[in-house]
Amino acid sequence: MTDFLANIPESVLERCGRLDLSVESKNCHQAVDQILEKTVLSGGKRLRPMLTYLAGQIVLNDISQLDPFSKAIEMVHAASLAHDDVVDEATLRRGEPSINIVASNKRAVLAGDYLLADVIYTLAHKGDLEIVKEMSKVIEELALGEWIQSDAILERSYSRELIQKIAHYKTASVMSWCTWISSYLANHSAEGQQAAKSLGHHIGIAFQLMDDTLDFSEDSQKDQLLDIKNNIVNSVVLEWLEMNPSVFKEYKDGKDLIDLWTNENLKNIDEAVQSVVDIANSHMDQAKKALDIIVQESTNKEAKELASPILFLMDFILKRSF
Repeated sequence: MTDFLANIPESVLERCGRLDLSVESKNCHQAVDQILEKTVLSGGKRLRPMLTYLAGQIVLNDISQLDPFSKAIEMVHAASLAHDDVVDEATLRRGEPSINIVASNKRAVLAGDYLLADVIYTLAHKGDLEIVKEMSKVIEELALGEWIQSDAILERSYSRELIQKIAHYKTASVMSWCTWISSYLANHSAEGQQAAKSLGHHIGIAFQLMDDTLDFSEDSQKDQLLDIKNNIVNSVVLEWLEMNPSVFKEYKDGKDLIDLWTNENLKNIDEAVQSVVDIANSHMDQAKKALDIIVQESTNKEAKELASPILFLMDFILKRSF
């Protein structure tokens, strides 16, 4: 992590560190603030604000105008974590008790709802409905992704296309907004703004795929095998099931993943993990192509050099172990 941060401009790191994530509304009860500060708004890599600033410095003269938008996307992400911890029955978040453990399921959901409402309220007062519309779409897709995943669990019907759709809704939609907002503020062409969204989309898909591999890493700060315990087929599990048709049939016939997760059946798990890593790498290749378009669209003479930290970020995502 330290090596990665050494490649990020000091101005971006300072802005991420100073980002005020307090809820702006005076009506927010102190207890809600305390719950959020102890859990989903505490620590973390602030990867989404960082991506927002890194994309912004390529095309904007002053990245300080991104402050409210960096805060907004991090708070939306935090709200999704609060909701996900309840849905997934998690116990840990970044190595610490998750929000549903610190508070309760009910309070975790309410805190997440409050964050989302505060974001829309704040952005609406900026006076640009296009930005509000795009953020509303992100929030909608986060909920849709969770819903589709819930349906898939019940129906036991998975495909690579479905896994990627869930990854887009639950992760890539947020990162697409991170890379789009500066392109929009810079009044780029439709092609340029689409390339900006594509950059975030492919980074987000790769991020989620690599996150799935952490479920099988001994060094992970996530609950070990949480998806398996919750009977969720993530990208690695799907690859593993595809490599073991008889096991896949048992799963489709109603047997839970945790009961199928035996030493006898795990002979292909390393191969499944590597397959997912390869797919993540292919998405990063697409992200690099989108980044080239953004650089070409920029009027900044140093755009190519300013794009380098995003390349380091992409490499970090592919190699991270936490």
